[in-house]
Amino acid sequence: MSTRASIYHHPIHPMLIVFPLGLWIFAFVCYAIYLLSEVPVWRVVSLYAMGGGIVGAALAAVPGVIDFLALGQSRVQNFALSHMISNIIGLTIFLIAFALAVFSPDRVLVPFVLGIFGLLAIGIGGWLGGALVYEHGVGVECRPPQEAPELQEVQKVP
Repeated sequence: MSTRASIYHHPIHPMLIVFPLGLWIFAFVCYAIYLLSEVPVWRVVSLYAMGGGIVGAALAAVPGVIDFLALGQSRVQNFALSHMISNIIGLTIFLIAFALAVFSPDRVLVPFVLGIFGLLAIGIGGWLGGALVYEHGVGVECRPPQEAPELQEVQKVP
């Protein structure tokens, strides 16, 4: 089932999700280093990474919603809805953690604990997203056999 949000037959949503995922993991690690070392720069780096992850998630959501709306009423759309809800929960948790870290800097442990739950939520969302692709073929464009490149036998070099 091909996707409407694509560039040269490559779906955009999976290209963009790596940014919030990577930035939120990095933010969590930086915040853990800050809690262990009490070096303020790690908290600042964590906040920038968390904020970048929030922006990246919002950008990744746009082609995700386009793909979701193109599914139509089906069991797959219900599965995709679970994927979307899990990731929205993760985004909301990181938004709250970011706001608390910025506006209540005396609560140093709360953003860290929220980060654990945020990573858990996006982990579940990522697993569901993987299932959408690998089990249900969402975003996969199948070509007829005559268009597929032929396999060539690899020749051994003496």
